[in-house]
Amino acid sequence: MTDSKPWYMSKTVWGALVAILASILHLGGVELGVAEQGQLLDAVMGIVGSMGGLLAVYGRIMASQVLVSKDKAESS
Repeated sequence: MTDSKPWYMSKTVWGALVAILASILHLGGVELGVAEQGQLLDAVMGIVGSMGGLLAVYGRIMASQVLVSKDKAESS
């Protein structure tokens, strides 16, 4: 495994957090079945992906340097 990604983009991490949440809810008397856990995981991954995209756009808008193509950067 040579590729890397931030922890918050890992389905394994979010799946574990959803499982922990389901256990906590079960203690409170709320049943969260496997299907509901899967739906919750899909929703969380969609939200996390959207937040990542929004953060990238925000970062580009707030950046203090202009982007240039590789050709123009090398000729400067």
